[in-house]
Amino acid sequence: MSRDARLEGIALAKDCLPLQDAAVALDKATRDLRLAVRGENMRLAAARAFDDDAFEPALETLAKAVKELTTQLESQAERGEGLANCFVRAQELALGLKRWRGDESGADMIRWVEVYSQALSLNLTPLDIAPIFKRQMEGHPRAWIFTSATLAVGNDFSHYCGELGLDEANTACWGSPFDYQNNALLYVPTEMPDPNSPQYQEAVTEAAWPAIRAAGAAGRGSFVLCTSLRAMRRIRELLEQKLQDDEIDLPLLMQGEGSRTELLERFRGLGNAILVASVSFWEGVDVRGDALSLVVIDKLPFAPPDDPVLAARIDKLRAAGRNPFMEYQLPRAVISMKQGAGRLIRDETDRGVLMICDPRMIGKPYGRRVWQSLPPMRRTREVADVEAFFAVKSTDAND
Repeated sequence: MSRDARLEGIALAKDCLPLQDAAVALDKATRDLRLAVRGENMRLAAARAFDDDAFEPALETLAKAVKELTTQLESQAERGEGLANCFVRAQELALGLKRWRGDESGADMIRWVEVYSQALSLNLTPLDIAPIFKRQMEGHPRAWIFTSATLAVGNDFSHYCGELGLDEANTACWGSPFDYQNNALLYVPTEMPDPNSPQYQEAVTEAAWPAIRAAGAAGRGSFVLCTSLRAMRRIRELLEQKLQDDEIDLPLLMQGEGSRTELLERFRGLGNAILVASVSFWEGVDVRGDALSLVVIDKLPFAPPDDPVLAARIDKLRAAGRNPFMEYQLPRAVISMKQGAGRLIRDETDRGVLMICDPRMIGKPYGRRVWQSLPPMRRTREVADVEAFFAVKSTDAND
């Protein structure tokens, strides 16, 4: 915003020095607000951000800088379309900041902050989107059709319908055209430690390495999908050491080493690469054929309990006497797991192994709901079955 205002001012209002000063001041205020929050790559409730003494003064300075830039842009808006557009954007920014600061947000909104390495965003999320979505539907009376492979938990649509307020929806499930029983294997290793163990990433790497090695020996590629950036970086580091120790020449890629599009193009082209990634590769990724024949998932994808949006919604459910884990956290984890598992089989001829390292799949009663929601793959707990699976050529298996 400040950069665009400065450039438009130079092009269309060179004589208005206060506009340049206001743009520079906004840029500095934005950077100072980021510096007022310690840490990076995290989400925190607004209350936690305000616990830092530097945050509120920095936010106040930012609000004043936005107001001043808006005033200067208003005085120059008639001098060109670019300045007029910047004025509109500045007004929207001022309104959004006012709402976030609580002047107009209300108790039905969750205020939270997302902190990046060099940036920060202020977010407002509805505590409950069902009333909002119902109003949207009522304002557009027509047939509404929702379709996806990841709407249901098993055959139960109650979580999805409840979240959107679809009280009278007709629901149905249709089976996949893919032959999961013959073309896919679901592998859950034995003797895995508790996912909260400090050595869990090491255990995941040790368990996954024979499967990754077998896939690579067969000329096939692997995804290792992690539930956190820290786990992703650690597992990538451990896999690199495994490749060196065993003197195996397989390409090793990691999310963040390029754009998602670039990484996927490299992954497809290499054919036998290992890609270690986090949330952004769990959905919307389509790699067909042998280039992706193994998907390793480190943990059941439960959102972190200190996530500000999750925490607020859990509090609301508890206050209503409901069970947040069974009604909200578990269904969301199942749907996320289905999305991650969906990276594996992308057409009728694909073959592959889905490996889920989390021992809670077997050891916890709720693990059964996860099993039942996944495609009907053959199941095993023996790595020898995985190695035998990859020893069979794709052409032989599909003859």
